[in-house]
Amino acid sequence: MTDDELKALRKEASKKKRMATEWASKIHDVVEDTYWNDYKNLPDMAAQAVAACEEWKEAQNKYDEAAKTAEA
Repeated sequence: MTDDELKALRKEASKKKRMATEWASKIHDVVEDTYWNDYKNLPDMAAQAVAACEEWKEAQNKYDEAAKTAEA
């Protein structure tokens, strides 16, 4: 695997992590600021956050495996 391919995998994992963090931030904002009005949105937001975390984990594992292979 080339350095550029590894960089692309790392960038993809970082992007997925940022997206998961954004969902966590949105949930935090509801809990901190608008809980009594927006609490009904939390189950959907939580599902989106879980999906984003799973996508990040998959991308991170892909990068980790490629990096390990490249070291060998």
